[in-house]
Amino acid sequence: VQLQASGGGLVQAGGSLRLSCAASGQILSSYHMGWFRQFPGKEREFVAAIRWRSGKTNYADSVKGRFTVSRDNAENSVYLRMNSLKVEDTAVYYCAAERDDSNPRIANEYDDWGQGTQVTVSS
Repeated sequence: VQLQASGGGLVQAGGSLRLSCAASGQILSSYHMGWFRQFPGKEREFVAAIRWRSGKTNYADSVKGRFTVSRDNAENSVYLRMNSLKVEDTAVYYCAAERDDSNPRIANEYDDWGQGTQVTVSS
């Protein structure tokens, strides 16, 4: 699966952004589609995931209630709606596909990754 993330940018604190991840290939074979983020000098951290077939979602505590992950089967895409953004949400965001029904919160369990998209939240 090839993944193409987009939608990042600069936004003021309290604002919103929607990230998109377009997939080419057999996305239907993916158990989970996930979003991760990476701060400078840190490991990638789990943000949210959605089980492709059922739509069941999973969120990091730090974003629960503010971020929403969704998918569009027809468009072969997954989205991350980010509301009430905080300065500490500033990071490079990545989408990923996991095909072995593994723990969706663990980056190493994902098989395919898109390029990152920068999200910058200003105060």
